[in-house]
Amino acid sequence: MSKEPDAAVRAASPPSAAAADSSALSEWREHWPMVIAAMAGLSFATVAVYSMGLFMEPLSHEFGWTRAQMSLGLSIVALFAVPLSPFAGALIDRWGSRRLGIPGIILSAIAFAGFSLATGSLTQWYVLWVCYAIVAIAIKTTVWTAAVSSVFQSSRALALAVVLSGAAISQTITPLIAQWLIDGYGWRQAFLWMGLGWGSVVLILLLPFFFDARDHERRTPSASNNRAALSGLTLAEGIRDPALLRIAAALFITSFLGVAVTVHKVPILTQTGLTREVAAQIAASAGIAGITGKLLTGWMMDRWQSGWIGGICLSLPALACLLLLDPIRTPTLIVASMMIFGYSAGAYLQICTYLTTRYGGLRHFGKIFGIMAGLMALATGVGPIVAGALYDHFGNYTVLLLAGIPIGLLSGWLVAGLGPYPTWQPVDIAGCRAVSKPRPD
Repeated sequence: MSKEPDAAVRAASPPSAAAADSSALSEWREHWPMVIAAMAGLSFATVAVYSMGLFMEPLSHEFGWTRAQMSLGLSIVALFAVPLSPFAGALIDRWGSRRLGIPGIILSAIAFAGFSLATGSLTQWYVLWVCYAIVAIAIKTTVWTAAVSSVFQSSRALALAVVLSGAAISQTITPLIAQWLIDGYGWRQAFLWMGLGWGSVVLILLLPFFFDARDHERRTPSASNNRAALSGLTLAEGIRDPALLRIAAALFITSFLGVAVTVHKVPILTQTGLTREVAAQIAASAGIAGITGKLLTGWMMDRWQSGWIGGICLSLPALACLLLLDPIRTPTLIVASMMIFGYSAGAYLQICTYLTTRYGGLRHFGKIFGIMAGLMALATGVGPIVAGALYDHFGNYTVLLLAGIPIGLLSGWLVAGLGPYPTWQPVDIAGCRAVSKPRPD
C-alpha cells in the first residue's frame, strides 16, 4: 500500500481535458520520429502476408504447386511464432525494443530475399520459410507497440494507431509493388528487391530514431524515475484476467478471418470476374481504408471508453463477407466490401493492443502481448491454409465468406462487453506491485 493515500487518490483521478491535451502534444513533440520509425518497421513485418497472394499464380504456373501448399509457408511462421513470441516479449521487457528490432530487420530482409532461390522443391520452400520464421520473431508487432506504449500515455491510442498504420501502408502498396515487379522483372527479382530494398529503407529510419523508454534510461539515468509509469499485472495475473482472455479470443478469431481473406484477397476478387490488375488495385485501396480505420479509431479511443468502439469495428468483417456473396455482390458492393475489410483490418490490432495496455498495464506488456501475438501468429498461419484448402476442395471461397459472418459478430461481442478501464496506480518506484482501481463510468 502507498504511504501517501491522498497522493494515491489524486493519481487515480483522471486529468483535465486541457492537461491531457498539453501532455499529448508534449509526447508527440518529443517522440514523433520514433513513432515514424516504428511504423516503418511494422510495414516490413507484414510484407510476406500482403504479397503472397500476388506470388501464388506465378509460383503455381512455374512449379505446379497448389494454393494450400504455398500457403503452408505462413503456417510455418505461425508454428514458430506461437512458442517464440512470449520469449521475444520477455526480451523486450528486459532489454527494450531496439536491441531486438534492428537485428531483426536486417536478418528478415535477407531471409525474405532468400525466397528468390526457390527451385521447385517443396522441401526447400519450407526450409526457406523456417529461416524466415525464426528471424521474423524479432520484428513482430510487440516490438513496435511496446516501444511506443512505453513513452506515450495521454496519446497512446493515437500513437499506436500511427505505428500500426505501417501494416495498412504495406497493405496499400505491397500488392502494387509486387505486381509491378513480377510483371516487369519476374517473381525472383520481386522477392529480392522487396526484401533487401524495403528492409534497407526501414533500417535507415531505425538506427537514428528508434529508442524506447529503456533506451532513454540507459542514456539518462535520471529518467529511471519514469519507470513508475510501467505498472500493471504480472504475467501470472494476466493469463487469468477475464478481460485479457476476451481480448485474446477476439484477436485470435479476427486475425484468423482477416489474414485468410487478406492473403487470398486477389484470388477472391478474380473469382468475381475481375482481372488480376483490377483486383490488385482494389486490394490496395483497402489499405487506404485501413489507415483511416487506425487513425480514426485511435483518436476516438483516446477520448472515450473503447468497448463499443471496438465492438463495432471488430464486427465489420461480417458485413464485408455478406457483401461478397454471389446473390448480393455487385461491382460497387465488391469495392465497398474491400474498404470495410480494410477499415476493420486497420482497426482490430490497434484496438486489441491498446486495450491490452489499459486492462493489463505496461509492467509485463511484452510477455502478455507476446502470448497474444503467438495466438495471432497461429491464426495467421492457420487462416490462409484453411482458406486455400477450402478453395481447393470447393473450387470457390463461398464457404469462407459464409463462416466470416458469425466470426465477425462473435469478435465484436467479446470486446464490446469489457467494462470500464482499471487505473494503474504505481505505489513504489523501487518495484513494489502496482494496484488497480476501476475508473468510474
